[in-house]
Amino acid sequence: MDILLVDRLVPEALAWLQERHGLESRPELAADPSALRKALYKAEAVVLPRKVVVTQEFLDFAPRLKAIARMHGGTDNTDLEACRERGVRVIQATTANVRSNAEYLLASLLLLYRRGIGAALSADRNAEIRLGRELNGSVVGVLGLAPTAHTLALMLHSLGAKLIGYDPAVHHTAPIWQRLNIQPVGLQDLMVHSDAVTVQVMYASRYHNFINEKLLAHCKPGQVWVGISRSQLFEPEAFARALGDGRIEAALLDGADAGFASKGSPLHECTNLFLTPRLGSQTREARLRASWYVAHRIHETLSAPKDGPVSEMPTGMMDLEGGARRSEPAFIVR
Repeated sequence: MDILLVDRLVPEALAWLQERHGLESRPELAADPSALRKALYKAEAVVLPRKVVVTQEFLDFAPRLKAIARMHGGTDNTDLEACRERGVRVIQATTANVRSNAEYLLASLLLLYRRGIGAALSADRNAEIRLGRELNGSVVGVLGLAPTAHTLALMLHSLGAKLIGYDPAVHHTAPIWQRLNIQPVGLQDLMVHSDAVTVQVMYASRYHNFINEKLLAHCKPGQVWVGISRSQLFEPEAFARALGDGRIEAALLDGADAGFASKGSPLHECTNLFLTPRLGSQTREARLRASWYVAHRIHETLSAPKDGPVSEMPTGMMDLEGGARRSEPAFIVR
């Protein structure tokens, strides 16, 4: 066996890999750590779902492993240093979900602006008529300039929204603000003036509880929030208070951690907080882009000369929407 698939590729990419390498598809192993460790022993490459964590101990069971691939971005579930020391290439389809996440955020904004649609979709055919709002003319605060924000900005501009933005890692004089036609503002000003806030901050541990009482104290009353960032960005107590007292009318967040709004959390009783299970990246098109990217990078890795160091592997290229091409690191070394 050359490749162990614990996450699924689209059939076309799977067939392409099968023509070139020995392959086993075992998605059930994601729920059976012991069986997964046994299966890893003979694998040279493995495709893993988000919930499987790669540690140094994990790598001890995979002496032949050359590559670990994932269909998503984010490295919090992978020990990059351990992979570097073992010469294991980490492959991630980091840009495959940019478009799908941007469309998720746009759809979420529209649903919160027109809450009556949600009632109809929940099969309530006798729901009362609710007065909605329009994105055209609204001020949307863009919190975080992750790649998804770049695509989302184009969509929102086409609908007539005015964009203001803040990113803790991007200076207000950086050219990117002008290119995206987003007015950079201070964090307090973003809260004061935004009718809606989209959250796509690239999470790091220093941003834990970044959205806290000090920040939320400046919310424009009746704001709506949508987001795809890690839930650790939010301070639960402060966010619950803002949802409860009208500062935030409603929030729709994707991919929150299991305990974020579970029983015992201050957010558990917030009926205007809506959570979805990482739906932003779940489109047929995103899965197709991610599958082909992963398939080509795995083939590239397994076909490389045996004495060639991982650090000399070429940078991967990925086709994005509209025929554009962007460079993307095919491996991560820190």
